[in-house]
Amino acid sequence: MYHGVKSLSSAELLAIIIGSGNRNQSAVELSKAILSHSNNDLNTLAKKSIHDLMKIKGIGEAKAISIISALELGRRQKAFQSKQKEKITCSRDAFEILFPYVENLGHEEFWVLFMNRANKVLEAKNVSSGGITGTVFDIRLVLKDALQLEAVNLILCHNHPSGNLAPSQADKDITNRSKEAAKLMNIEILDHIIIGENSYFSFADESLI
Repeated sequence: MYHGVKSLSSAELLAIIIGSGNRNQSAVELSKAILSHSNNDLNTLAKKSIHDLMKIKGIGEAKAISIISALELGRRQKAFQSKQKEKITCSRDAFEILFPYVENLGHEEFWVLFMNRANKVLEAKNVSSGGITGTVFDIRLVLKDALQLEAVNLILCHNHPSGNLAPSQADKDITNRSKEAAKLMNIEILDHIIIGENSYFSFADESLI
């Protein structure tokens, strides 16, 4: 209260989140142990699941859920800040909005930006989650959502947990099929971006869409 939250170390902040330690460790000592299991890297910690955290001695279900929830809240806060741009003018704008949602994920997720005719974002939505190497994408469900939102422009996005940004043949096929299907409903797919690590690949920038 007197020195401000910025005066605390990551272990001390984590100690506040978990609330208590155990018989052998204080909350701060336990938090240091949690961080050491992630090489003291918060991005690595953010990739861990509840079950991963419960493997650490002294971390039960309640503490694991508290940690995961706090990290998710931070991720959403970053996404909210990015979304304030609202209007998409280039692939970088789309990347900045979507990156916080897929940052640190160990599995693939497919997201869609739904926009109006002026390219103002109506909604960013997770349309599918998958495994380490792929996810299922159904353009019919996306177009249904687009009609409900009265969106006329879309940007597709998925992440590559491996960090390899090169689009696969399946990525190219999905993009082409989706674009043709959307055209039948007077909906335009403006881009498909692949996010990996801290960078991205844009189909539009590379003239692939």
